[in-house]
Amino acid sequence: MIDLSVNIKGLKLQNPIMPASGTFADGLAEVIDFNRLGAFVTKTFTKEKRAGNPIPRICELDSAMLNAIGIPSKGLEDYIENTVPFYTQYQPPLIASISANTAAEFAILAESLHRVPGIAGIEANISCPNIEANGKAFAIAPETTAQVIKALRNATTLPLWAKLTPNTSDIISVAQAAEAEGCDALVVGNTLLGMSIDIQTRRPNLGNILGGLSGPSIKPVLLRMTYQCFKNVNIPIIGCGGISNTHDTIEYMMAGATAVQVGTATFVNPSTMITIIDELEIWCANHGIKHISELTGSVNDTPFEAYTALS
Repeated sequence: MIDLSVNIKGLKLQNPIMPASGTFADGLAEVIDFNRLGAFVTKTFTKEKRAGNPIPRICELDSAMLNAIGIPSKGLEDYIENTVPFYTQYQPPLIASISANTAAEFAILAESLHRVPGIAGIEANISCPNIEANGKAFAIAPETTAQVIKALRNATTLPLWAKLTPNTSDIISVAQAAEAEGCDALVVGNTLLGMSIDIQTRRPNLGNILGGLSGPSIKPVLLRMTYQCFKNVNIPIIGCGGISNTHDTIEYMMAGATAVQVGTATFVNPSTMITIIDELEIWCANHGIKHISELTGSVNDTPFEAYTALS
């Protein structure tokens, strides 16, 4: 028997596979068995209702997708009244993904969710704009990361995950700041800022002009960041970015991820996550791996010269 279970600082998952926020919806329950997943990460929501960005919101590219959805939200009350009851009828733990404009607003959301039965943890989407820092994402800098995580940690004792952004020049300092303020795990990461232009109309392909790049093309960047974070913090890493198959999942785990989130690939094939779970068990059996956690951080990163000398 292969043990696919993983432990994210006290929160046990039956396997390391979960959806990335914003790429998963209730209707998928008609396509896949929700009880097979390691956890649920629901679409990011805000305290108040939000309309989101103007259309068009999605642009398909080679090996990637560009989106500028803008976090449309029905608000906190709707999430508690409708989303939570739907997902708590299933076995996997429910992780609520939240967004806010300020650290204080993040804290208010976390405090409200702390009292809601069925919520197993909070994913703070600190990749979103901070209006107190001229619209720059919280996770761009360690100072603003520390500010929001401290506020969140003071507001709740629920497991707290920070979703980082790759649009920073110093992912290590940001990760360390989140850890220092009491974050339980890091989600590495979110989309890369990008743009696409229709050369016939000379207009941007997104109504918001700029958008987030996701899909296979960003995997090397997020894989590198996962490795860097694993080497420099002591809390679990949840890899996210361009994961399309079992091979990608194993790469992320070898780089240091305890678990992974699958996003854009679900749009291509809604059964991607279930396929990965099934194939992970087969791969582990074929490679003598009895517990999936053996893969985490197992990359052989000995310098090539030293490795050849040893062999």
